[in-house]
Amino acid sequence: MDNPFHIQRELRYGAPVCDEILIGRYFTIGYSWYFRQAKWTLEIINRNDYLLTEAERMDNFRADVRIPERFRAGLSAYRGSGFDRGHLVASANNDILEIQNSETFLMSNMSPQKPNFNRRIWKDLEEAIRVLNNKDEILETYVLTCPVFYFDKLVETIGDENDDYGIDIPIPHAFIKSVLAEDRRGKLKLWTFEMGNEELDGDLEDYLVVTYDAEQIVGGRFWDRISGGDMHNQKKNPRAMWDY
Repeated sequence: MDNPFHIQRELRYGAPVCDEILIGRYFTIGYSWYFRQAKWTLEIINRNDYLLTEAERMDNFRADVRIPERFRAGLSAYRGSGFDRGHLVASANNDILEIQNSETFLMSNMSPQKPNFNRRIWKDLEEAIRVLNNKDEILETYVLTCPVFYFDKLVETIGDENDDYGIDIPIPHAFIKSVLAEDRRGKLKLWTFEMGNEELDGDLEDYLVVTYDAEQIVGGRFWDRISGGDMHNQKKNPRAMWDY
């Protein structure tokens, strides 16, 4: 198989390690068989916007058959759990073509999220990233999203005991988004956020974190194909939030 880093545009600047890379039509998933969900997702926001079309939200949630059944989440795992099927790659980030939007509803792109997190501050962050991407000076926006498990805390699960494989899906304690924007001068700008999987108050900028610290939590380097002092400084010193 060809190296996906050579053929997938969203992997141009690198990605953390994972158990399996699931190459999609419009984004890439780094999957964790142990956690039965993505370790990370990587996308370019609406990379087909030149088509000037718009697709409706498909809502066709379904299992990802690329993953062996005993390692994947199905719809039944979430039923009655009290948790949302939380998108990692947002549906509204991929609403140019129906097939593009449909791919975001694969269960491999979902993690259990508390409703008052998923429908509030997480949604606000997704919308703010689209505002960034729509700025005249921005050419492309890359988004790396990672479920987070803190090993000093109890990991709870959801699941369906009637499932053939008795699959339990661990509930992330938090989520990390690392946003890399390339502007018209070829300059790269980096922001990384860490948000607990719970109802959160405050402004989005309250959740900006040091990218190096986020890498330690996830267990893999972000944007590792970029070298140079400027990126080192941005990973070490969070830049101010963009106007959203």
